Amino acid sequence: MSQLFSTDMLPASDRIDAWQWNAQQICGDCRFQLPKSLFYGAIDVRHVGGLRITRFSSSPLSFWKWPSETVTPHNRCCIVIAQLAGIRRYVQDGRSLLLNPGDTTLIDSGRPWSSNCGTACARLYLRVPWWMMENRLRLRDIAIARRINGTAGLGKALSRLSQSLYEEAERLKEDEAAAALDAYFQILSTCMGSAEDSGQRSPRLRSRIERFIDDHLSDPGLVPAEIAASADISVRHLHRLFSNAGSTLGNCIRQRRLEQCRNDLANPRLRSKTITDIAFSWGFSDSAHFSRSFHRQFGICPRIFRVQTGLKTWDCEKNQGADDFLRTGTEEPRYTEVN
Repeated sequence: MSQLFSTDMLPASDRIDAWQWNAQQICGDCRFQLPKSLFYGAIDVRHVGGLRITRFSSSPLSFWKWPSETVTPHNRCCIVIAQLAGIRRYVQDGRSLLLNPGDTTLIDSGRPWSSNCGTACARLYLRVPWWMMENRLRLRDIAIARRINGTAGLGKALSRLSQSLYEEAERLKEDEAAAALDAYFQILSTCMGSAEDSGQRSPRLRSRIERFIDDHLSDPGLVPAEIAASADISVRHLHRLFSNAGSTLGNCIRQRRLEQCRNDLANPRLRSKTITDIAFSWGFSDSAHFSRSFHRQFGICPRIFRVQTGLKTWDCEKNQGADDFLRTGTEEPRYTEVN
């Protein structure tokens, strides 16, 4: 049966408390920030094929959601959000995205998340057990907080089907509801899987991410959330890309920084720069940590490496001067090594 709550019949002074209480019965522990102006909202709960689908509509509001301490693999859910009206921001796992009307995203109920909207808006929440979502999507890992464009193609079809499931929930027979959900999850699986786990896309995606890392190596504040946002993927999927390639994101960043430091230490034009200056210029913030990392990576400490490469450069320059003397008969120039 449909369960409906609306503030329309309540005194203005009671609306916010009533909304918060009803919303928490569905969403659990939430903290709301509501405008001081007159508030209105409605919550409609329906069931289709054993799954709960809820329509939230309200004037502008923000909320922060924390998972219950009793979240387990059995009660953890995936929330499929279909934006119906208004532009709303969702934030989870270091990712922030805006949903326009028609767009869809997935949220993990077992992790903190938040949402806000500056205008009146409406959205649908379809709660699916996490284990069921993994089976339905045939994905080992589900990318959360990723926008599925609802303006064209399968994304648009997904949005329309979401609304149909909600509107027809009370009229669908059991076998009809099951068939409708099968179609829904098949479309959702294609929307999620083709973009996230395509074997042809992953190498190109990693290459684009590595170029972004190279362009920002000197930034000591380079963090996974920033890198993931540049590629429009979740932080979890970012780490998975490197894990599938037999590495980690942290190792990739550290190795690239060390390689740049090695190049600078071997560059005779940069001998006036200290080892610490070079390390800090490539994003390291601790000279002792840099020295240990350099030694582990190249089997030699940076000071000795610099001395040895400096001597080799000096010998090459000296030999070049001797060759010039033999060819031209001019006096061989003198060289002084710079530490």
